[in-house]
Amino acid sequence: MSDGPSGSTARRELTAAVVGAAVAGGLGLTAGGRTWAGYIVERPAPLPPIEGALSGTDAAPLVPAAGLVLLAAAVALLAVRGAARVVVGLLVAAAGGVLAWSGLRALSSGIAPDDVGGWVGEVAVGGPTAWPALAAVAGALAVAAGILVVLRGRNWPAMGRRYERGPGAPTGPAGPAPNRPETDEDRAQAAWKALDRGEDPTA
Repeated sequence: MSDGPSGSTARRELTAAVVGAAVAGGLGLTAGGRTWAGYIVERPAPLPPIEGALSGTDAAPLVPAAGLVLLAAAVALLAVRGAARVVVGLLVAAAGGVLAWSGLRALSSGIAPDDVGGWVGEVAVGGPTAWPALAAVAGALAVAAGILVVLRGRNWPAMGRRYERGPGAPTGPAGPAPNRPETDEDRAQAAWKALDRGEDPTA
């Protein structure tokens, strides 16, 4: 009995891992570009307060970075195989952990006033929006995809290997069958090639 996954199962698992990493990366980039919290800076009178918003990039700079890593890793999963794919799987899981940690940190601890920076005065930061939760969900998805790659990805097919070759199968490109009778088309092509080389095809 074979220890590796069957061909159809391996393709499904590879597709699930690639889609999971790509979706998690897209969600991470989306969440990083959205507003995570609003803030108000109280300034001395008669200056009015300043209101603004903190994006995910401002509050958690690692979120968009992790999203980019996951998108790149999704492509890499198709191109590598064996031990290299396991390494990519570990990278996917690590990037997912960063996403999940960033989102959960914002949800549990809130966003610190220090994240506003550059203002003199009392800073009040509002509660986080739903985007940190989306980052946490994306992180969990990426961790699951990374674990799947680490556990199962070593035997998945690589990009461009649509068909597995059996023992004794030819490794080169398919050519004309040996001992096949020469046809008029073959002779015509040979004549044209001879002319291209500057030879006389009638010699």
